[in-house]
Amino acid sequence: MTTTTLAALVPLLPFLGAVAGLLLGRTAPGFVRPLAVLPPLASLVLAALVAGRQGGGRAIDAYTLLTPTGSVPVDLALYIEGFAALVAILVAFVATCVQIYSTGYLRDDPRYPSYAALVSLFTSAMLLVVYSGDLIVLLVGWEVMGICSYFLVGHYWGTPEARAASLKAFLVTKLGDVPFLIGLFALGTDAGSFRITRVLGAVASGGLDHPTLIALLLLAGVAGKSAQFPLHTWLPDAMAGPTPVSALIHAATMVAAGVYFVARLLPVFEASAAAMTVLAVMAAVTMLGSGLAALAQDDIKRVLAYSTIGQLGYMTGALAVGDRGAAVFHLLAHGAFKALLFLAAGAVIHAAGTNSLAAMSRMSHLRDRVPDAFWTMTVALLALAAIPPFSGFFSKESVLGAAERLATGHPGPAPGAAGWIVLVAALATALLTAAYATRLWLLAFRGRGAEAPEHGRQPLTMTVVLWVLAVPSLAFGALAYRTLPGWFDGGSLAPTLLTSILGTGLAVVGGLLAYGAWQRAAARAPRVPLGAVAAHPEGDAGLVEAEAIAAHEPAYGDIAEAPDPADPGRLLLGPLYGPAAAGFHLDAVYSALFVRPVLGAASLVRFLDREVVDTYVRGAAALPRLLGAAVRRAQTGNVQTYVSALLAGTVVLTVAVLLVASGA
Repeated sequence: MTTTTLAALVPLLPFLGAVAGLLLGRTAPGFVRPLAVLPPLASLVLAALVAGRQGGGRAIDAYTLLTPTGSVPVDLALYIEGFAALVAILVAFVATCVQIYSTGYLRDDPRYPSYAALVSLFTSAMLLVVYSGDLIVLLVGWEVMGICSYFLVGHYWGTPEARAASLKAFLVTKLGDVPFLIGLFALGTDAGSFRITRVLGAVASGGLDHPTLIALLLLAGVAGKSAQFPLHTWLPDAMAGPTPVSALIHAATMVAAGVYFVARLLPVFEASAAAMTVLAVMAAVTMLGSGLAALAQDDIKRVLAYSTIGQLGYMTGALAVGDRGAAVFHLLAHGAFKALLFLAAGAVIHAAGTNSLAAMSRMSHLRDRVPDAFWTMTVALLALAAIPPFSGFFSKESVLGAAERLATGHPGPAPGAAGWIVLVAALATALLTAAYATRLWLLAFRGRGAEAPEHGRQPLTMTVVLWVLAVPSLAFGALAYRTLPGWFDGGSLAPTLLTSILGTGLAVVGGLLAYGAWQRAAARAPRVPLGAVAAHPEGDAGLVEAEAIAAHEPAYGDIAEAPDPADPGRLLLGPLYGPAAAGFHLDAVYSALFVRPVLGAASLVRFLDREVVDTYVRGAAALPRLLGAAVRRAQTGNVQTYVSALLAGTVVLTVAVLLVASGA
């Protein structure tokens, strides 16, 4: 079988699995779980074969004309570079883990068949984005992911939080997709083709007439899809969906698509120094803002959501300094440990039975009750905090090293100021990341909240997936930085001495600050008596999550007036704690600047339509209606009246004729 055929099957198999799952979900429920797990697993095997044949060498480029358009043609094309082959492996690997985990997490969910089918469709759409060699075909996968995210985030559609979150995710990402679509059309028109190879060739030959405008339009779509400032506000709210969906979106699909798109078309952005500077500023604001917000969240999944936003900021920062190798390296490492973080959080939520499902202030004594989640999440948090030798250290240091080289005068495709912006923001974010990672670990596993009753061990499928993901979270970075440069652009990914010392030192400081603040706050906070939670029947994790959201109450009983335990974030942030916990009130700002004016304009249009336009319409109909009423009164149906009127009319006409004749 040719490499092209294998590559075509990689996105096709999950798509067929999704279709089959939807068709057989009700008639043959026994096939649902195999159809959920086997297609992404087969795609993983095929993606690994494609990567082995590609080998980091010459890109696989195959195409056929999809449809004649009369102007710029659309091709059904594959374009697989080294990093595209690796990203496809990541997508299929994480999707397989999520599907296996979900068989236990949502085992009794009545809507599991549709959920599993949508996850497969989501996976297929992302793989299409990764392998596509034509921008219009890429756009199809891009938009299908948006639709899938709407349905998956709103899986618990019976709750107002899930409905609002799904609608917000869809609308905010569509807000960025409108200029993104315009930018794609402008890029294809300037280059004379939507084929990625021809677009890159046009850029190399200086064939783009409007590089800055095109790059900025495309960045709007990237900001929406990858949750970068200012279109990032949908991602924390998307935590209303099932936890495995969060793992899939944050680790390997959706939010990774924007970063991957910029990496694939980086020369387009490098053609404009202004666009690269905007990208650097966007990355810096995103990193710092998300780090502060994560330090103030009480919901464990919202902490991880803001963490994802910040780590994506690292990736866009690497792209802003012109190093897509570092960006994709961090994308791969982050995909493993962020999937592990979310899936371990699902196990913690299941065990904690906390108010609002994931409130760390209500967690207590979980280390011994969920040892698998404790150890694997510890590994993932160390990787997130970039502590050597975990994978996050090597990938994050590659970003810092790239920014440091540009900032210190090494020639690059971006202005030196972009290097300084990214470097300073990334170092500050390293401190914040370690602080909120330490805070999460302390509150989740050494918390002083009310203790939920014991309700059994996690399903084996959940536990096995956690340990599988722990392996790349621990070992991937040390192996990859030596072997991956040939798969990218050949640039070094090895940590540099200066940034390694600064980054690791700041991470250690951040962790120590969080630990010290936790001890200080713990000394002041009253202890919550154990056993303060009433017993609740055991239940499946997914159903517990859905029912608890629906009821707006703790999943395993009511907590008896439990005071908030020690929160180091409040001490560390001081007066910034409130604004940071509210996401710096960006939703309120957007509501005042955009939502209310639009609603006001809609009310004005409705008033004008009802009171002005309808008045003219009613007036135009009034006169014929009056004439009709008058004529209707003459139609009595009485024959004598009609004869009398006829005779009277005859007399009147006769008199009139006689008068006219006598006058003549």
